[in-house]
Amino acid sequence: MDTVGNMLTSIVNAQRIGKERVVVPYSKFTYELAKMLQEEGLVAKCRVQANPKKSLIIKLVYENGEPIIKRVKRVSKLGSRKYVSRQELPFTGNKPGILIISTSHGLMNQNKARKQKLGGELIGEIWCNN
Repeated sequence: MDTVGNMLTSIVNAQRIGKERVVVPYSKFTYELAKMLQEEGLVAKCRVQANPKKSLIIKLVYENGEPIIKRVKRVSKLGSRKYVSRQELPFTGNKPGILIISTSHGLMNQNKARKQKLGGELIGEIWCNN
C-alpha cells in the first residue's frame, strides 16, 4: 500500500472539490511530509488525531478560491525506487513547485538538499499555482 501516494492524491482530490480538510492514515513518514508541505505553504496546518484510529488531519490552502496544488507525481514507487545524487538533483528553474527528497537528514525540497549537498530518494513532484 502506497501511503505517500494515497496521501498526495487525497490532498489534490479534496482541493479539487473544495474541501476544507482531508483525513489520511497516520505514519511517521506521512506526518513528516505533511509538516514539510506546511513549511512550503502548500497546506495550512496538520495535526494528529488519536481517536478512534490514529490519523492525520490536514487543513488545505486555497488561493483566490483555487487549489494551490495543481498536480502531483509520485516518482519513487514501492516497486521501483528512484535515487538521485546531489549532482543529479534537477533544477526546477522558474517553474512553481517542489521536488520531495528523502535524505539521510530527513525529508526536504530540492533547494535545501542542494544547499546541504545531499542526494536521496526522489519521492515526488508537486506543481503549484504560485
